[in-house]
Formats: sequence, structure tokens, C-alpha cells
Amino acid sequence: MYLAERQALIKWRRPITYDSYCFLKHGTILCSTLDLINEGEQPVSNHIWFRYVSPPDNHEVALQQECPTDDLSEAEEYLAQEIFNHYGQFDDGQLLGILRSLPEWKNLGDSSIPITYRDILIATGIPEEETSSIEEEISNLALATYIFGC
Repeated sequence: MYLAERQALIKWRRPITYDSYCFLKHGTILCSTLDLINEGEQPVSNHIWFRYVSPPDNHEVALQQECPTDDLSEAEEYLAQEIFNHYGQFDDGQLLGILRSLPEWKNLGDSSIPITYRDILIATGIPEEETSSIEEEISNLALATYIFGC
């Protein structure tokens, strides 16, 4: 998911989910998504996630049934499929190597640290002025989505 989010940010100058990101010892994650995975079999919320995603088994989850993609644009669906087609065959160790080779990667040992949109954009060569503009636009879009639910 991080690779799709990252690619959307670079390509379209906005993420897909607006989740926050974090470096962890075993890879880069979407924070709220990891929280949902960690809720396990006894979720404390009635989140839509638990209708479609299995409880974790050895830190892995799977779709339990086909889930709707109505909230995704065709471009987002295509990007997600493209990322899966490219990276889906790699095992955990290979994916970790790929994540650690990204320019925004920071080796923090056993600690974790948030990754900002700025970190990704600057690391991939987007100029500072454009990065600031993109961050402001993302913030405005996220606020509008929160307020209007669109």
C-alpha cells in the first residue's frame, strides 16, 4: 500500500488514502491501516475494514470477499493493480530491500519515525517551492474530504 501511495503522490501530487506513513524496522507502513490490522479478531470499532479483511495471522491479512472500489477512481484502481503486478511476487525480505532502497528511507534501528509528504517529495527531486504548494493543497483536500465526506 505504501508503494501505491508513494507513486500516487509522485505522479499526481496527492495520495490515495490520506493515511499517515511511518518507517518501522521491518518496512514502511500506513499508520491507520496498521492500527486496523493490529485490532485483530476482536475489533473495537465497527469499521468497514472488518467486513472485508481477515483477522491477522502471523501479521498477515487477506481479503475475505471482494470489496467495493466505488471510492477509487479508475486511475487509482489502475495504479494499485500496476503496483501489485510489479511488486506482488516479492516476498517480505525482497519488499523490505525495495523499501530500504527508496531515497526517503531512514535506518532507525528499532525505533520508528513518521514520514511526511515533504520527505517523499523532496527525496524524489521535487523542488522545495513546489513541495510546499503540494503540501498545502493536500491539507486542503484532506480537510474538505473530512468536512464534506467526499
